[in-house]
Amino acid sequence: MKEWERVASKLGELSFGAAHTRGFNRFMLAGAHEVEVDSAGRILIPDFLKAFAGLGEKVVLAGVHTRVEIWDEKAWNEYKGRVEKDADVLAEKLGEIGAL
Repeated sequence: MKEWERVASKLGELSFGAAHTRGFNRFMLAGAHEVEVDSAGRILIPDFLKAFAGLGEKVVLAGVHTRVEIWDEKAWNEYKGRVEKDADVLAEKLGEIGAL
């Protein structure tokens, strides 16, 4: 929640005079939905978010820095395959900017 509040605060600092920042704020904030974790450690993802993310029966939870991404398992495997295929190029680019 703390990280979400930080992101929302930064978005709130963007100019509402520009159409692209208003649109991005609507996109990011209007679709946000707080959920409860049940006693079995599960969350219920609202149907509108499942449809937006294209989630099927199986999902992957991917920890990325300060957030968790929820991916449809098939989409995740396809994405991961593309990234792994380009791993050498990505490593080279990260080295160029001093990240590795």
